Amino acid sequence: MFTPPFKSMAVSLQFPLIFTILLLFISFCHSKHTFRPHALVLPVSKDASTHQYLTHIKQRTPLVSIKLVMDLGGLFLWVDCDQGYVSSSYFPAHCRSAPCSLAKANGCGECFSAPKPGCNNNTCGMFPANTVNGPATSGELAQDVVSVQSTNGKNPGPVVSVPHFIFTCGSTFLLEGLASGATGMAGLSKAKIGMPSLFAAAFSLHRKFAICLTSAPSGNGVIFFGNRPYLMQPNIDISTSLIYTPLLNNPVSTAPVYSQGDPSYEYFIGVKSILVNNKHISVNKSLLSIHSDGFGGTKISTVNPYTVLATSIYNALTGAFVKEASYLPRVASVAPFGFCFNSKNLGSTRVGPPVPSIDLVLHSKKVFWRIFGANSMVQVSDNVLCLGFVDGGLNPRTSIVIGGYQLEDNLLQFDLATSRLGFSSSLLFRQTTCSNFNFTSSV
Repeated sequence: MFTPPFKSMAVSLQFPLIFTILLLFISFCHSKHTFRPHALVLPVSKDASTHQYLTHIKQRTPLVSIKLVMDLGGLFLWVDCDQGYVSSSYFPAHCRSAPCSLAKANGCGECFSAPKPGCNNNTCGMFPANTVNGPATSGELAQDVVSVQSTNGKNPGPVVSVPHFIFTCGSTFLLEGLASGATGMAGLSKAKIGMPSLFAAAFSLHRKFAICLTSAPSGNGVIFFGNRPYLMQPNIDISTSLIYTPLLNNPVSTAPVYSQGDPSYEYFIGVKSILVNNKHISVNKSLLSIHSDGFGGTKISTVNPYTVLATSIYNALTGAFVKEASYLPRVASVAPFGFCFNSKNLGSTRVGPPVPSIDLVLHSKKVFWRIFGANSMVQVSDNVLCLGFVDGGLNPRTSIVIGGYQLEDNLLQFDLATSRLGFSSSLLFRQTTCSNFNFTSSV
C-alpha cells in the first residue's frame, strides 16, 4: 500500500527553477520525434447507460488501449494500477523531482509491499478522485508512454508518443460508478499536469483544446489538442465562426481533495443574466458571481449529465419556460427532471423540438449562448419530453453547472494561453454534428 505525503507535511523543494525547467525539458523530449504534429485528436463516445463521455488512449510498453471517462475539470489523468498494470516503461515520480514540482506534490510517500506500479518508496503522491460519485484516495505520481493520433484538423494523421507522460495511479475501488470497461478518468483541467498542458509541452502545441460531444448513441465526438482548424463533414470549418468569452478564475479549489490556498482548475465563465424566449428572468445576481470563498458562478462540466441550477435559478427558469411553452400539455415528471410534456403533436425543427430558447448572457449583452430544443429537451419515452435541467439545491458550491447534454453538438474551444472560451452554439444550424469528424486516417 502506498502512503502518500499530505499537503500539510510539505517539504521545501531545493531545486533552482532553471534546473526544474531543464529536467522537465529532458522528461518531455527524451526521444526525438521524427514527426512533429500541429494538433492531436481523440474520439469521444457517450455511454448509453451512465451518460458518461468516454475516450481511449494507448499507454504503457507494450501499448495497451485504455478506456477513460472524460472529465473536463479533472486535475490530471489517473488510471487503476491495482489490476493488471504491466509496463516496462513505468517510472514513479521520485521525491523532489521535476514531475513532483510540476504537480505541486509536496513530501514523500512510502510503500509497505513489494515495489510495483502505484507502490514505490520515496515517491510523491496525488489524490485521484472519481468525480462522478465522489470518492478520492491517495495515489502515486508516475510517468509512462502515452500514444495518440495527430491530426491536420480534417483527418487523423500519424501516431505520436510522449515517452514520459505524467499521470497518477488510482485504486480499483475508484472505478465504481464509472462506465463499464473504464479504467480511469481523463482530466482536461487547466492545471500544468492536465492533459492539455502536458500534450502542449510535449509537442510545442498551442495551449488550446476543443471538445465536441456527440448526441448520437453510436457515433464518436472528438477532442482536439492544439490549434484549429476543426473540420466536420461536409468540409465545414467550425473554428471560423466561434463566439468568445473570458474564462474566469475561481480562487478556491473545487476538487474533492485540496489544500488551503489552492485555486480551482475547472472552467468557469461569467453568466450575467438568463433569458427564456428572449425575456429576462428574475435571478439573484449574487449567485452568478464567484465569491471569495469560491461559492457561486458558472462552470462547465462533462461529469454532470445535465445542467444543474441552484434552486432559486431553477425555479425562475422552469417557471418562465412553462409559461412560454403553455401550448405544451404537462405530464407527470420523470426523475431527475421536474417538468415533462406531451410531445405527440409537437413536430421538430433543424435544432430540435420547437420550444422556447434559453439564452445564457455572458460578459456582454451581445454575447450569449443560446440553447435550443435539441439541447434543452430530453426524450425520456415515446411522446414525452422533459426539460433537461436539474434542481441543485438551495446553496450549492457552484450556482450553475452546465452539463454534458447541453454541450452536445456544440464545439467548445478552451484557450489556456489567453483564458478564453470559444463556442459555436448548435452545429445543427450549420447542418453538421459533432459525430461528423472523419476518423478515417489520411495516411
